[in-house]
Amino acid sequence: MRTTTTDVEHLSELDKALPSAAHGLSVQEFLATRPRLSSFSTPVLTLDDSAIDQNLSAMAAWCADNGVELAPHGKTTMSPTLWERQLRAGAWAITLATFSQVRVAVHFGISRILLANALVDPVALRWLAQTMADDPDLHVLVWADSAATVDAMVAALTDLPVPRPIPVLVELGAAGGRTGARSVADAMAVAERIAASGVLRLTGVGGYEGALAHDASEPSLSRVRDYLRDMARLHQQIDTSGLYAGAEDVVVTAGGSAYFDVVAEVLAPLANRGVRVVVRAGAYVIHDDGFYTGITPFGRTSGYRLRSAMHAWARVVSRPEPTLALLDAGKRDVPFDEGLPVPQMVAAQLGAPARRLPDAQITAVNDQHAFLALPADSDVKVGDVVRLGLSHPCTAFDKWRWIPLLNGNEDDPHVVDVIRTYF
Repeated sequence: MRTTTTDVEHLSELDKALPSAAHGLSVQEFLATRPRLSSFSTPVLTLDDSAIDQNLSAMAAWCADNGVELAPHGKTTMSPTLWERQLRAGAWAITLATFSQVRVAVHFGISRILLANALVDPVALRWLAQTMADDPDLHVLVWADSAATVDAMVAALTDLPVPRPIPVLVELGAAGGRTGARSVADAMAVAERIAASGVLRLTGVGGYEGALAHDASEPSLSRVRDYLRDMARLHQQIDTSGLYAGAEDVVVTAGGSAYFDVVAEVLAPLANRGVRVVVRAGAYVIHDDGFYTGITPFGRTSGYRLRSAMHAWARVVSRPEPTLALLDAGKRDVPFDEGLPVPQMVAAQLGAPARRLPDAQITAVNDQHAFLALPADSDVKVGDVVRLGLSHPCTAFDKWRWIPLLNGNEDDPHVVDVIRTYF
């Protein structure tokens, strides 16, 4: 793969939170100044390098122990630097959700991509066919869940030489879920259509169980198991029918960040029959202090542990009432779709010694403000900086172009990299 380094990119004062001293410097030049957290302005999102390393190791160990492979969902971070670390830690591929995301990955030399979505845009399909023809090392797998999807793909490629058929997974869904054929019989009809197309090649079965459940209760886990058993049954019917003829690698994939343990339980036995069983968890590399902390399979499985690698830092800009402080971070800066930020620590300045902040709560966020409820006797002052625990990395990263990566547990840690995102 081509290098994903951003060392030669230049930083700008137009990017929020970056120090003025970074303006005009390349990443490499800026890091050579050995900046610390205190050189940044608030609000700022930061990453913990040691937590990322721990999370990468934990997930790699779990996959090896459970006989599955990993294609982490790259949309979580949209950071080629972090994708490269995931691949170095043993990931088989990078999963993406949109054509624009695929183009970013191809630009940075990611050679195996799982597009967990249908691709019916004619411009996108023609670009993909031509790009795969030009680069024999590039492998992009896409999904289809209906005859209409297959027909749209074939129509877009009809007048274009396609020396390499595009590999397609038939997507199985479920009633009340998101996309996907709603029955095994319907999915078999799609599989037959793909196999007969001439410009597509049936390569396996894909699905997403996360839309079917939203907690770790036994009824939710049971529903996920039933769905995954249907995926296994669909694969077996396709295999028996001989529709995989010509496929170089048969893939069966499911598993977001919430139920990958159940995926392994149900689907991993297929790996003993020559199938590549792939989970697509993406949030694990960053984890969080909210939604994923509550639902991660590692909370149900001993021996593996994830740590939140992201925090936001926001400054108190107003104390209009004894029990209220306003922070300078809002919806444009922190995620709020899977739970509001959680105040954890407070310091006199960014990088200064911090103390715990008990009995405090974020009650609401506006575009650029967070409402911090405090006890009436709180000594939090205007100018203080609050560290926030966050929920849902997918909607944290998309708010930042550059994110400082910190190394060390001291009060004012060094910035060892600035992570570039491409949303």
